[in-house]
Amino acid sequence: MPRECDITGKKVMSGNNVSHANNKSRRTFGVNLQHASFLSTSLDKKVGLRVSAAGMRTVEKNGGIDGFLTTTADRKLTPAGLRLKRQIEKTMSCCGGHDHNH
Repeated sequence: MPRECDITGKKVMSGNNVSHANNKSRRTFGVNLQHASFLSTSLDKKVGLRVSAAGMRTVEKNGGIDGFLTTTADRKLTPAGLRLKRQIEKTMSCCGGHDHNH
């Protein structure tokens, strides 16, 4: 399982540790990944994802997982995010955006 945010696509980055003597050695900057579950109102269930802390703030800013995925361009989403977006769009088009149990 890659260390990547399921919705924003943030990945591990690399850089240098620089000592006081200006010696440089390679290091990695990890992603602050959390297991989070978001309530999808259109799917009427909780969706569990591995999301970065920045990704969580972005989702909340956009009014939940449904709002975030419907307003974000497809090219900016990871395959997991794109799959979830397709499910939400399918449910919204079928029901006109209303909450119905299928």
